[in-house]
Amino acid sequence: MLARRTVLVGLAAAALAGCQTTPRPAPAIHAIRVDTAPLAAKGQAAIAAAVKPMLERELAGLRTADGRGATLEVTVTGLYLTSYAGGQAVTLGNDTLESVARLIDPNGSEIARYPILAIMAPSYGGAWYRPDVNRRRIEALVAGNAQWIRRALGS
Repeated sequence: MLARRTVLVGLAAAALAGCQTTPRPAPAIHAIRVDTAPLAAKGQAAIAAAVKPMLERELAGLRTADGRGATLEVTVTGLYLTSYAGGQAVTLGNDTLESVARLIDPNGSEIARYPILAIMAPSYGGAWYRPDVNRRRIEALVAGNAQWIRRALGS
C-alpha cells in the first residue's frame, strides 16, 4: 500500500510537469535610445542631462554587433531622491527611478513594453556626508533600473 504522501507528491509532480518553461531568448537589439525629456519637463533638466549618458552606458552591452534587430527605447519618466541624513531614523523613504522600456521592430511597431521601477534605499549611494552623495545615489538608481531592463528582456 502506498503512503498518502507518496500519492500526493506523485499527483503534484504530474500536474506540474506541464508547467515547465524554457527561458525565452534575449531579443537582438540594433540600437538603444534613451529619452529623458519627460524628466526634464518636470523641472529636473540637469538631472535628466546626467541620467541619459549614464543609462546609455549601462545598457550598451545589450546592443548586438551585427546591426540587425529591434530598437530599445527607454523613456525615463520620474526620479525621486528622498531626504537622507544617514541612519534609519531620519530616512523618509526610498529613492526611485521610473522608466518605460519598449522594443520597436525595424518596421516601427512596438514588440513589447516594460514599465520599470527601480527602488533603492538612499544609503546605496554611500556616506550621506560626502559632497557627491546625490550623484552616487542617482548612479545606483540608474544601474538598478538597467538591471531590471536587462531582466525584463531576458538578458
